This record gives sequence, structure tokens and C-alpha cells, in this order.
Amino acid sequence: MEYVNFGRAGVRVSRLAFGLGLRGQDDAAEAQRAIEHAIDQGINLIDCANVYGLMDDRANIRMSEAILSRAIKGKRDDVLITSKVGSEVGRGPNDQGLSRYHIMREVETSLRQLDTDHIDFYLVHRFDEPTPLEETVRALDDLVRSGKVRYVGCCNHEAWQVCKALWVADRLNAVPYMAVQNMYSLLNRHLEKEMFPLLRDTGQGAMAYSPLHIGLLSGLYTPGAPPPPGSLFASRPPAAYATMAGEEAQKVMATVIELAGELGKTPAQLALAWVLSHPEITLAITGADTAAHLDDNLGAVGWTLDESVREKLDAISAPFVR
Repeated sequence: MEYVNFGRAGVRVSRLAFGLGLRGQDDAAEAQRAIEHAIDQGINLIDCANVYGLMDDRANIRMSEAILSRAIKGKRDDVLITSKVGSEVGRGPNDQGLSRYHIMREVETSLRQLDTDHIDFYLVHRFDEPTPLEETVRALDDLVRSGKVRYVGCCNHEAWQVCKALWVADRLNAVPYMAVQNMYSLLNRHLEKEMFPLLRDTGQGAMAYSPLHIGLLSGLYTPGAPPPPGSLFASRPPAAYATMAGEEAQKVMATVIELAGELGKTPAQLALAWVLSHPEITLAITGADTAAHLDDNLGAVGWTLDESVREKLDAISAPFVR
């Protein structure tokens, strides 16, 4: 495994993180084994959230935190964990958002679920327009100063929202966001337009989630063919797959499969290596549901993507820089 500094922070993280969205996993014991296997293979960052659970079903919220707590027993100091706040956790008027009330309540719940005294990276899950940024930033600063949180960051923000949060933190002399977490893959290159320039200027770390674009770049799906039985999209309405795997997407999928074969790599390994080849990206979060899927993904590190291959991937995926 390769380790790098997380942006300008001194803490070092593995280039691959293990994500606990668990879209295709309905067995808590198997999920725990996959986490333990990831740690054994050198992955030192496990990405979680207060709303994550088996099958990524909101009926199972907080289950991922509970599973993670069991997986890191006896090795807490060797593992870095994230959790998130802001998404809806109930039907009450204060069961979502980034108010001081909600943040303080949820961090305590997450600490209990995780059975730990601190969260290494606490991330706001989304931008909360109604809540003043000053309130959110000050609450997060208090958590860092109390020792309950080591670092703070944000997910699913536009570049201007990150920039505004950094400005507010500077004005309040508060701890700033040290990292961002956004979707990034060959089928979603939106970050390149404005976020990448901001990252280069501020030195923040970046976590790319869904680097295989919900599995479309894993090699499981064949362009021009329906989703294979047992796959995620086979369980969803046909229109969902047709929308995600349109004509332009299928060209990218086919190119990844072809180039991976030429390189002696799997499609997932090539797609992940392309994401990691960008200096703005600190790490990619694998959404593997099993140890076997993870072992395949691990083949994305330890080698350098040839420039000619990267240029071909850049060209075929150009329509997704939008």
C-alpha cells in the first residue's frame, strides 16, 4: 500500500480508503470481515457516515458505524475513521442540517455507535443553505478543540462553497476544512472545472468517492448488454441503467475494458488508477462490498499509469467534464 500526506496535514493516509456505503451488502458479519481484511491489507482510512447502513438503505442508518466499531476493536490507534453529519436521520425538524444543535447531538451519537472517544475526520455531508456558515464552522471548531474530532472537512460541495467556508474559518480564527470529498470518476469529471484549481491553491486533500461510478467501470457490466443477474442495476428499474449507462458512458466503459485487457489489468484497477493519477486527488474510496472485490481494487496501486493510456482515457471521457 502507498501512503501520502492528507493535503497539507501531517497525517498520512492510504491511497485507497474503504467505504461503508455497503450498497450491495446485506450481511453485517460479511461487512465486518471485509473491513478487517481491508485493514490487514494496509488500508488505514475507513470512510463512514451516520446515515450509512446495509444495502445503503436509510432504514438501516447507523448500522455501518456499529459494524465499524466491532471491526476496529483492539486496533483503534492504527486506523483512521471518518463519519459525517448533515443528512436526514429522522423526521423531526432538527433531524438534519448543520446547526450547532444537530452537529453536537449527532457527534455524540456517532461516538457512542463507533465506541470511540474521537473521530479522526468529521465531514459535513452537504452544504446547508439555511444555516449560517459561522454557526457550522464554530461548532466544528469547538469539536476539534475539545478533542472529540481531529480534523474537519466537507462533502458534496461546489468550489465556491468550500472557498466561502474557508474564508469564514479564517475570519473566525477557527479550524478550516482540511479536505473535500466528492464524486469523481471517468464518468463524472465535474471537479476538474473549478474544484481542482481551488485544491491546488489551498492545498486541501481530496477524497474521490464512487471512482467506479457505482460499479459501471468495474468490468461487471458489458456495453450494449443488460445488467447481469445479481448486479446492483439488475435490481433497479431498467430506466435507471439506461440513464446511467447512456451512449457516451458505454464508449468509456468499452475503452476501459479494452485498455485494461491490453495492460493485463482489470477494468476496475485501470479506472481507479486513472483517478489516482491526478495529483489533486489524495485517495479514492473503494465501494467494494466484499473482500474479493477489495482484492481486485487493491491492484490499482503500486504501478504508474502510462501517459499514452491516460491520454486515451482523457479523450474518451471528455464529455463528462461538465
